[in-house]
Amino acid sequence: MISTIVWGTGNVGRSAIRAVEAHPALKLAGVLVHNPDKVGRDAGELGRLGHDLGVAASGDVGAVLAAGPQAVVYAASGDIRPDEALADIVRAIRAGAVVVTPSMYALYDQRNAPPELREPVLAAIADGGGSLFVSGVDPGWGNDVLPLLISGLGGTVDVIRCQEIFDYSTYDQEDSVRYLVGMGQPMDYEPPMIAPTVPTMVWGGQVRLMARALGVELDEIRETLDRRPLDATVRTETMGDFEAGTQGAVRFEVQGIVDGEPRIVIEHVTRIHPSCAPDLPVPPDGEGAHRVIIEGRPRIEVTVEATDEGGNRSAGGNATAVGRLVSAIDWLVDAEPGLYDALDVPLRPAVGKLGRKRS
Repeated sequence: MISTIVWGTGNVGRSAIRAVEAHPALKLAGVLVHNPDKVGRDAGELGRLGHDLGVAASGDVGAVLAAGPQAVVYAASGDIRPDEALADIVRAIRAGAVVVTPSMYALYDQRNAPPELREPVLAAIADGGGSLFVSGVDPGWGNDVLPLLISGLGGTVDVIRCQEIFDYSTYDQEDSVRYLVGMGQPMDYEPPMIAPTVPTMVWGGQVRLMARALGVELDEIRETLDRRPLDATVRTETMGDFEAGTQGAVRFEVQGIVDGEPRIVIEHVTRIHPSCAPDLPVPPDGEGAHRVIIEGRPRIEVTVEATDEGGNRSAGGNATAVGRLVSAIDWLVDAEPGLYDALDVPLRPAVGKLGRKRS
């Protein structure tokens, strides 16, 4: 079995612990945490499995990597600490591990990533013999392999649109909701996640990846942004009040322009309450969904709803994104050391998982 470390135990890391434990080819060999309060706690508790796994969390990166894990699921955030995240990932690759992560947006389309990101990774691969595969948590498969697969079912394809439509009141990460995305902030506040050029930095790689797979040249990548205020104060169970007049919904698009028209579009519509911006796209049940729309002949629409952790839709999205990454580990271990993207790594069926008893 492939000895595998989960590095980070937040929203993504919890799902990663469960995914590694469930995978028949993987063995959870360790868990790395930054918070000293989590050191020594059992991985089963941190992963909300309801039982212990006999693996204690550690804060000692050097000791865990020195044990020689074959794979690392890097689940620590790269949103506000990209340099530190890159250094961590490079360290694990140099130790000889296959690394899978959603934390480095610019490496979604690794062929066109900036040299300051590619070169340290490639040097670490040459030195240590590890590999790296980066796919998004929004989820990545919904913005690359799924739309590409569905596009092949059409006779003609005019536009590929990938949507994430969510009620953020269930999202278990208040700082991201309030400050990165700007929910509950004054309308003159500029949320870092949707500031000009940032959406392209985050999702542009997936647009370029799809264009490469489709064999089309992009003229450029454009951004659109629509922010809406709350008409009335709303209260959420996990994050408290969001005041009237503050940001309550946001819609943005990252558009791949082909021959002057937006042809490959990644769109996000997020709300802090269903009452805000009812004219914008809504998920079927009001909570959250990922959707792919192929405009053409025939018109094809596929909506994916995933739930986890007691029915939470955000947790379900995280779990499917992590599942794509964790399912790639055994393929990466067998492949040559390298820097891979979603067009390189096949989407894996659930071999050995069907009907498998959970530990």
